[in-house]
Amino acid sequence: MASKHASSGTPATIALDRADVPYEVRAYQHDPAAPSFGLEAAEALGVDPARVLKTLLVDTGSGLAVGIVPVDRRLDLKAIAHALGVKRATMADPAAAERSSGYVVGGISPIGQRRALPTVLDDSAAAHATVLVSGGRRGVDLELAPSDLVAVTAAVTAPIAR
Repeated sequence: MASKHASSGTPATIALDRADVPYEVRAYQHDPAAPSFGLEAAEALGVDPARVLKTLLVDTGSGLAVGIVPVDRRLDLKAIAHALGVKRATMADPAAAERSSGYVVGGISPIGQRRALPTVLDDSAAAHATVLVSGGRRGVDLELAPSDLVAVTAAVTAPIAR
């Protein structure tokens, strides 16, 4: 995998380049009518959906946090609340998620967000040599090692998908 991708130019790729993290840009033709952006990415890129991760923002009542789970699974709100050490978590308002992250829904990357938020990565990611996350635009994913994703986002891992 290469690590310098000046042409991609999203906050996510800039953050990875700054951290000297190796990654590969995986672009595909995004269909705005796709019912699931994540499953669309898996199919378009020919990748097992268990390796393609979606980035979801949750509201803990005292602030926002990030949950990263495979696109073919759902975020378990009780599990992420437990992993974050809070009483409960609800899905963040999409407008609040966009304001906080600096990305649009469907293209929210866990990397290079406007504000660093507490982040939890589903522990299933460790079973793969590489995983794919949004690159900060619909139709652009970034492939990298799960350990590098943990390092660059300061994530903790926990079983948060169901």
